[in-house]
Amino acid sequence: MNDRKECKMENKVIAGLQTIVTALSQQADGHLIQSRIFAAQGLSKLAEKYAEHAVEEREYVVKCIDRLIDLGCEVKLEAKTAAPIYTDAIEYLKHDLQVSKDGLAWLKEIVCAAQDDLTTFKILSEYYQDEEGDMYWAEQQLALVEMIGKQNWLVQQL
Repeated sequence: MNDRKECKMENKVIAGLQTIVTALSQQADGHLIQSRIFAAQGLSKLAEKYAEHAVEEREYVVKCIDRLIDLGCEVKLEAKTAAPIYTDAIEYLKHDLQVSKDGLAWLKEIVCAAQDDLTTFKILSEYYQDEEGDMYWAEQQLALVEMIGKQNWLVQQL
């Protein structure tokens, strides 16, 4: 007898896990691409930050895939929409900050909906906290640019 829960795709949490698998894998790809662009510009600290960020995101994708499988759900490889690539680091920080803000608003709803599933709740809560930290980091960097100027900030990223 199979003890696995039967997957119900109408479930907001299940749909949210699948959305994370799709969207976060693309975001990880985007962060890796941005990392390589920043490395080519000599911004090694910024390149390293976004390369590490891509690895962290892949880890959350794996956790969400594993959770979907544990719940008896079909994991899908869904189509992804095109995302912008930036050569200007400041413009990318602004974009990434907005992605974080939008994503956190959506993710909060999914975390709340998962409260009765403690395993999923833990995975989503940890992901939320990580994303919130990324948002605060981007805000801090943009505030620093305002205080010391773009060129001085870029020098710090070498």
